[in-house]
Amino acid sequence: MTDHIDRSILRLLQKDAKMTTKELASQLSLTATPVFERVKRLEKDGYIKGYRAVLDRHKLNLPLVVFCNVELEKHREEFLARFEQDVQSLPEVVECYHIAGHYDYLLKVVVKDMEVYQHFVTRKLAALENIGKVQSSFVMTEVKDSGLLPVAT
Repeated sequence: MTDHIDRSILRLLQKDAKMTTKELASQLSLTATPVFERVKRLEKDGYIKGYRAVLDRHKLNLPLVVFCNVELEKHREEFLARFEQDVQSLPEVVECYHIAGHYDYLLKVVVKDMEVYQHFVTRKLAALENIGKVQSSFVMTEVKDSGLLPVAT
């Protein structure tokens, strides 16, 4: 389990994963060595799964965000596993969740425009085995996308 210093490290690294050990130590009023050891332990214990750059999708000409609900025709374990495996190969899908309710999966899809999304649905998604129904919701305004988990104090 983590203590308040570990949680402070996690909060700081979530906001800026490029912070050096020295910068972290300064923020926490500690020396670099124990902070370095804590970060390594947090990585080893799986609290920190990795580091990545957060890209600006608008600069990459990917302004359209679509939440796509997918209902499968069959729900046996092998069909669910196959869908989950197949969706991994679709680069437009940036997030995928197996959900409870009327639909089976919720996909977050990022594309250039409606034409590209139509191609994605008709040529890629519909080509997957066992697709029953698809419902799309188009994002008009992105209100919050912090990507930060609420690490308790």
